[in-house]
Amino acid sequence: MATSNLISATDLMARLAEPELRVIDARFELTEPRSGAEQYAAGHVPGALFLDLDEDLSSRPREHGGRHPLPDMEEFARKLGELGVGRDNPVVVYDQSGTMYAARAWWLLRYAGHEDVRFLDGGLSAYLRAGGQLTQVVPRHEPVTFELDLRSDMVVDAAYVEGSLGREGVLLMDARAGERYRGEVEPLDPKAGHIPGAVNRFYQDALEDGRFKDRARLREFVAPAQEADEVIAYCGSGVSAAHLVLTMSEAGVESPKLYAGSWSDWSSYDHLPVETGDPD
Repeated sequence: MATSNLISATDLMARLAEPELRVIDARFELTEPRSGAEQYAAGHVPGALFLDLDEDLSSRPREHGGRHPLPDMEEFARKLGELGVGRDNPVVVYDQSGTMYAARAWWLLRYAGHEDVRFLDGGLSAYLRAGGQLTQVVPRHEPVTFELDLRSDMVVDAAYVEGSLGREGVLLMDARAGERYRGEVEPLDPKAGHIPGAVNRFYQDALEDGRFKDRARLREFVAPAQEADEVIAYCGSGVSAAHLVLTMSEAGVESPKLYAGSWSDWSSYDHLPVETGDPD
């Protein structure tokens, strides 16, 4: 089994004095977009830098591409470099509870070519329960050059997914809650339902008491992915699907891909097919 992408709160606390370590605070609330920055200012892990979902980890939405399109990756690399984050700096990312916002940061850093990125299991909540302290001091590091090396095999678009429908060995995995997958409710997007043939694995079901389940149970959770030749994860806007990609990576699934635009992109096209309900 490959090395875990996770780090525990106690292990993070033991490493905070390492001068090369970079910690990234990715806290955010979809209903209160300013709250992440406000929470960071009020107190964060010592040494943590802040990246905002809307401002840093996404670009502005357009007619197509979803609600949280990927950022311009040249700009993202430039931002990292300005903060003093290079590809030779080990990185730990966290959010409030170890869910989708930190997973988006983890995924983007990996997509950008960074090989040493860990996700704080349980997020800031676990850090505080372990006795971790907060600070309001904003760190300053010498700027560096983040050498962008995009891993283009990690991401797909709507055209790729459309061409994959019905293809043997390709599995689509929907990370949304079951009622949205089935099309019973749709609070955000123009159509309700899911991409034809997709199976549903609500991303939060990989967690127990706020932390990832053990690897045996994660392998069971994503069992259909173990048998597929290619797995494509999606959600509403490509954020919680990054958490499902992380789950699959922890379970040993080889090279799961992210449909970055996800359902908010798919449902913006009139010609693309939609299914509702559970599979027969």
